[in-house]
Amino acid sequence: MTTTTPITAPAQAPEDRRSTGTHAGRTKSELLSLYLAISPFYILFAIFGLFPIGFSLYLSFQSWDGIGPMKFVGLAQYQFMLSDPIFWKSIVNTFQIWFISTIPMLFFALVIAFMLNQQIRGRSAYRIAYFIPNVTSIVAIAIIFGSIFSNNFGLLNAALEGMHLNTVEWLNTPWGIKVAIAAMVIWRWTGYNAIIYLAGLQAIPTELYEAARVDGASLWQVFFRITVPLLRPIILFTVITSTIGGMQLFTEPQVLVGNGGGPGSEGSTMVLYLYQQAFINNQFGYGAAIGWGLFVIMILFSLINWRLVQGAGNRGSRKGVRA
Repeated sequence: MTTTTPITAPAQAPEDRRSTGTHAGRTKSELLSLYLAISPFYILFAIFGLFPIGFSLYLSFQSWDGIGPMKFVGLAQYQFMLSDPIFWKSIVNTFQIWFISTIPMLFFALVIAFMLNQQIRGRSAYRIAYFIPNVTSIVAIAIIFGSIFSNNFGLLNAALEGMHLNTVEWLNTPWGIKVAIAAMVIWRWTGYNAIIYLAGLQAIPTELYEAARVDGASLWQVFFRITVPLLRPIILFTVITSTIGGMQLFTEPQVLVGNGGGPGSEGSTMVLYLYQQAFINNQFGYGAAIGWGLFVIMILFSLINWRLVQGAGNRGSRKGVRA
């Protein structure tokens, strides 16, 4: 009978221990160099990101005109904000503009992306053409739309006169101002969202469309039964980003109707009202409080949109399973 002896690892030589320690020390130095390489981003983010956020929160509890000493007022800025009728009016204006701009914008973007996903000539040219408004100067866009919606010599009123219809004072009426601002938003962001939808469409297997054509499905049936359900995560993303962007409307109403939001502050959005209080009236503490109020509203509204889109998608999935 043969016996086997266990194989034991050889004892580590002093030279090996020294080399291992040297390797560990070299690894720490390499890690330190890597951390130093990425540290500029975190330093800049701390200076230009975290510090302004923390300082704005601190400033919201102060009364400060930007020059003199600060005066601690506690929650007085937030209490005044909750009782400020112009602040609530700016919230209503923002939601109204968001509603009449975002829903048509996303629908047109989805239709455009669906058409661009078809086998048509010059698809690249169409994609560039639809994306150009997003990279155009917003000030130039606002000036052009100001000439279109001008009360006296606007192109839109000239077209209405040509059709023997009554003209509209677009920039003097509450809904005229909101329609003009919403038209700017739709024109600028439809192509951007269409490109995002197009990227999502290209990830859908073509076999589904081919099977639908074999079964005799029409173009609109393919759109609503295949495209829309499979693009639900992309639609949710665009809804949330459009909500955040819609709550931050500033340049469009400022250039179109001025810092005061136009007649009766009908074009005053939340960010425009923040700018007016902080940089026009020099109420920096109140402006910081409005900024944090805007932050809370954006979170709540984004969560509501997320639940609505998710709930609609789940109901659609259950109906598809039953079908």
